[in-house]
Amino acid sequence: MSNNMNKVIMQGNLVKDPECSDIGETRLCKLVLASNRSYKEKDDTCFVGCQCWGGINKVVEAYLVKGSAVLIEGRLKLESWESKDGESRHRHIVVVESLVMLPKGENSKS
Repeated sequence: MSNNMNKVIMQGNLVKDPECSDIGETRLCKLVLASNRSYKEKDDTCFVGCQCWGGINKVVEAYLVKGSAVLIEGRLKLESWESKDGESRHRHIVVVESLVMLPKGENSKS
């Protein structure tokens, strides 16, 4: 048995409305979160792709829109594909295991 841990906890705002589609008999919703941080009087924004499967999608589709503030918990997954140019591409995404909707403005500085 492995002692490795793959856990992500992230707070951010949706960059755009969720994109939901049926994959076989399962529903998939894709999100892009922007998470901001400030350091040494500079701002840094991290954009992270997320996938929601199963029951979480009911909340995502019913309530979340561009700008919604959320706290997610999940695991990192490496996606790999080949570009149209034949180049190998990779990116990490978060597979969301739990999601909490936050009050509007929770992530804003004001």
